[in-house]
Amino acid sequence: MPDKAQEFDVIVVGGGPGGSTCASFCSKAGLKTLLLEASKFPRDKVCGDAISGKSIGILRELGIEAEMQNILHGRVNGVLLSSPKGTLLEVPIPQTFKDRESYGYCSRRMVYDNFLFQHAKKLAVTMEEFRVTDLVREGSQVVGVKGLDLKTRQEKEFRAKMVVGADGANSVVAMKTGLHEVDPNHSCIALRAYYEGITGMKNLIEIHFLEEVLPGYFWIFPLENGLANVGVGMITHDLRKSNKKLEEALNNAIQSKLFRERFKDAKLIAPIRGWTLPFGSKHRKCYGNGFVLLGDAASLIDPFSGEGIGNAMTSGRTAARIIKQAFEAGDFSEAFLKKYDATLWQEIGPELQTSLMLQKVGRNTMLLNMIISKAAKNKHLRDLISGMLVNEVPKKTLADPLFLLKVLVS
Repeated sequence: MPDKAQEFDVIVVGGGPGGSTCASFCSKAGLKTLLLEASKFPRDKVCGDAISGKSIGILRELGIEAEMQNILHGRVNGVLLSSPKGTLLEVPIPQTFKDRESYGYCSRRMVYDNFLFQHAKKLAVTMEEFRVTDLVREGSQVVGVKGLDLKTRQEKEFRAKMVVGADGANSVVAMKTGLHEVDPNHSCIALRAYYEGITGMKNLIEIHFLEEVLPGYFWIFPLENGLANVGVGMITHDLRKSNKKLEEALNNAIQSKLFRERFKDAKLIAPIRGWTLPFGSKHRKCYGNGFVLLGDAASLIDPFSGEGIGNAMTSGRTAARIIKQAFEAGDFSEAFLKKYDATLWQEIGPELQTSLMLQKVGRNTMLLNMIISKAAKNKHLRDLISGMLVNEVPKKTLADPLFLLKVLVS
């Protein structure tokens, strides 16, 4: 029998970027918050490890941006793109701050997630190695969770006015509320490897549209101390249709003409791991009576870049704001929590739809060759792409058919 239920205002299931962010903001808002995590930190999470500009903005709101400098990370000064025909395009991050140089980060999730979780631990009640197995309901209202303490093997039950599902692509909260879905047209299968000793690294995020991996792409992201996150990803439907094997595609990319020399003395230092990325190109319902979903549990990954940390943290911040409003109103109904969905998608929805259009461009070999070749010669186009890196130029500019027509005739 489970122990007597403990009472909280908010229970957050999952201690990744979305969950830790939400727990931190809820606690700052004066809500008694419990953060539950099935693993023990530090723990790995298969990912590309890139940390977007919107993530940095939320770190600033949490008051921990400066502390980011103290954890292991790679510095990112721009992006290197290559077209199927081999044209290389280097795009720097534009200078946007007068008081400091503009740059980004790549940090292994073993490091970055622990950084966020340890911050949340200072504010919220946390419990690691606790696996949520079911929800507690009163009628149609979710009022808590139950699960297994993996250390003691005891069943426990916790109750709260609000439950937050931040437990990833295979979210128990989403499954138990009937909202779990992985659409093969709106998801990606990817492989990640860690290498050391790759030559030619320039503190650039590298995205390569190689013939060997189309209609997917190959990436190399710089980490600390000469390490690199190397991987390949492809939309689930395309992968099934092509009958390609991703590990073979990854090896073909590494052995391709463009990369053979760079990987000649490189060493694989960890097993290659795969995962599923549920894209935000399909708007899934992410709320109900007494609960909301965040990040991968709500399918919020960018369908063009494959980056999910920024949208997970954004959803965590947004959820905390709406949950605070729910407590002020004393209303935890599905009708009230629809505000979370509306607010979140007002912020990230247009960008996700634009990224879907860019994803389609990225699957068109002719357009890729044309745009990257033109940008390599055209400073105005390079500046537009550069502006996208810090959201100075909306992504929709590059997806605008009139803009593409201008590129074609320029």
